[in-house]
Amino acid sequence: MRYLFVFIGGGLGSLVRFQMSEWCAKYAFTFPLATLISNGLACLMIGILTGLSLKNQLPISYKLLFATGFCGGFSTFSTFSIETLRLFQTQNSAIAYMNLLLSLILCFTATFIGLKIVL
Repeated sequence: MRYLFVFIGGGLGSLVRFQMSEWCAKYAFTFPLATLISNGLACLMIGILTGLSLKNQLPISYKLLFATGFCGGFSTFSTFSIETLRLFQTQNSAIAYMNLLLSLILCFTATFIGLKIVL
């Protein structure tokens, strides 16, 4: 049953992530906005879920469904990495560095805020 929770959550997270990419693609950003938004929201969510888990208020099935599954499928470090490398390769170094900095700041801050919301 645990595998089913991870499977369903991961599939849903991946679908939402795909939809985020589709939506952002309509606006032809040079900056990889869909990845930044997805990773930031996943970090906020994982912070909240971790806080609830630390307070023993999150059943293991929810942790598997949402933290491991959904957040795992919704967030994407591999896409962040390739998009950033492509920016460097296409001489968009300023945007690549901005992506690195914004991603680190946003994701750490979102995780921290998520924990603070609950704890």
